Amino acid sequence: MKKALLVAECRQGRLVADYAELPGFARALGSESSMVLVGYPEELPRFDGRLHFADAREYGEYNPDVHKRLVLRAVEAERPDYVVFMHSSYGWDLAPRVAAAMRAAQVSEVSGIGDGGFVTGCCNGKMRRTVRPLTPCAVLTLRQGAFHAERGGEPRCLPLEAEKAASVQLLRYEPPAGGGIDLSRAEVVVSAGRGVGRQEHIELVRALAEALGGEVGASRPVVDAGWLEHGRQIGSTGQTVAPSLYVACGVSGAIQHVAGMKGSGFVIAINTDRDAPIAEVADLLVAADLEQFLPVLISKLRS
Repeated sequence: MKKALLVAECRQGRLVADYAELPGFARALGSESSMVLVGYPEELPRFDGRLHFADAREYGEYNPDVHKRLVLRAVEAERPDYVVFMHSSYGWDLAPRVAAAMRAAQVSEVSGIGDGGFVTGCCNGKMRRTVRPLTPCAVLTLRQGAFHAERGGEPRCLPLEAEKAASVQLLRYEPPAGGGIDLSRAEVVVSAGRGVGRQEHIELVRALAEALGGEVGASRPVVDAGWLEHGRQIGSTGQTVAPSLYVACGVSGAIQHVAGMKGSGFVIAINTDRDAPIAEVADLLVAADLEQFLPVLISKLRS
């Protein structure tokens, strides 16, 4: 059986929640897994397995030189077939450093598994390809929301040590400019597709999202038409989401859009075309006109 070493992340004193997608990937891959974390003893991941742990108060919350050495120590102990990061600023900085040190192949932003390889985007996200690493061990980063999150019990902690000398010092975190919405954290997402018909119907989608306590998303045609801002675009050229509930309003189900929401827990599609591709990934298809159906649904939810 293949083995995967999963690399979790702490940020500003907290364990980053999307670490739980790493065990979900390992399960989808059918591999045994262990984990490595430079973090805090009061907040350990819920993970059924070995956790190679280094205290961030001693080694720093992030330092590429030191964290690379710590990950490589865990690699020596586990001898994995895959070293797996999330595709975050931490992951895309540290993964190539680890891959270069190991002389291993690296595959970035993996969104699926198939045909003996890993599915990732290409051509500015307009197409997908399957990449098969040729080295004995491969380093991967996972697209956020592409795999189901899994949480276990208490991990079995193993101390992790490495040289602390480094050429980089983390001074502080700076908030991103622009204040865009992070749909990846939403438990409910209601998306508008080209099938909503016209811009005025976006308000119906927004009202449904408010009634469900969720956020508004969009397909690329809606964003290209200027009906919603790009920060709400979902798909291979936008955000990847994995909410508990995903409601697709007038979304056809193009492969680029599905790539960004296929990790959703329960999918409801509302479309006049019962044969639209979105029906293949929906748990429930409502064949109805949005202009007639949404006001009734919103009224029921509000009451």
